[in-house]
Amino acid sequence: MKIRKCERCGRYTLKEICPVCGGKTFYPKPPKFSLEDRWGEYRRKLKRALRNKLPMQSSDTVN
Repeated sequence: MKIRKCERCGRYTLKEICPVCGGKTFYPKPPKFSLEDRWGEYRRKLKRALRNKLPMQSSDTVN
């Protein structure tokens, strides 16, 4: 048995159907963590571009 979360009311339960509102439940697993972040470089470039409100350039390097 694993803990589940209701899609409608957000309550936690062990059942497939929420006993409070009758909504469907799902397993609230967090995303996988990896020290080798494949998309980190692009995410940081986008964040920097949005912060500076400048267009992204391919010459940007990540330190």
